[in-house]
Amino acid sequence: MNSIFIVLPILTLLMFDLGLTLRISDFALIVRSPKAMLMGLVGQLVLLPLVAWGVVAAFDVPAMFVVGVMLIACCPGGSSSNVFSMLARGDVALSVSLTAVSSVVTLFTLPLVMQWVTAQVGDAVGIHLPVGNLLMQNLATMFVPIALGIVVRWRWSRAASAIERVLSRFAFPALLLLATIFFVQHQDTIAEHFTTLGACVTALLLVSVIMAGLLSRVAKLDEAQRRTIVIEVGMQNAAQAIAVASSPFVFNDGRIAIPAIIYALMMNVVLLGYVAMIKVRGKFSA
Repeated sequence: MNSIFIVLPILTLLMFDLGLTLRISDFALIVRSPKAMLMGLVGQLVLLPLVAWGVVAAFDVPAMFVVGVMLIACCPGGSSSNVFSMLARGDVALSVSLTAVSSVVTLFTLPLVMQWVTAQVGDAVGIHLPVGNLLMQNLATMFVPIALGIVVRWRWSRAASAIERVLSRFAFPALLLLATIFFVQHQDTIAEHFTTLGACVTALLLVSVIMAGLLSRVAKLDEAQRRTIVIEVGMQNAAQAIAVASSPFVFNDGRIAIPAIIYALMMNVVLLGYVAMIKVRGKFSA
């Protein structure tokens, strides 16, 4: 069975679930708190891809996986970051707003960045990006489900809350299912390149969150906002990256999704460690 028949429905449901948590007013924080929103968006949409490009060069990653690493770096957002921000005593409103805005902006920044990336390294391995197909897939699997979720919450808030409670329970198991499918399908490739790719994506994650923290300090944001931006920069939408990599309408190569799968594992380990560190520090300072 082609894994895309699992990946695309899961991504669509996750984006609908995200929409159920959003309100139109969540997009307005960019006006009410422009500095924090700007720093978060710069971290997600500019800093992370730049760090990713530097990291793949430093680790001399094969061209196919350069595309995969850059792809996961261009897919910020996801409702899990809101949960992590809450656990870290961050600014949950900022987290929700960054998720909302970045999910929409990424519809356009992802094709632009990936078009440049494939122009640089894609010819070496025969990888080409059909930009129109990517835009259409993003609209169908991300924008429409998110918009539908927002409308459902606006019109039927009680029903939306009930649906969201059910769907949210399937978010992590769904990502685990995706990872398992791709590990089984590409186990030989993963085993061959795991050391290099593991080090590469871990370096990407650690450097990005450290620089996001520094960026937030330079901008003189408060501690709750800094914690949120660190989490938002580190937390990527692995399902989106996997869908783009494996879709027959875009790259049609599950191997390109391997960096996203490894990143999904490492980001949960690192960010859970970050949350635990904050909680321990809070106990000692209480």
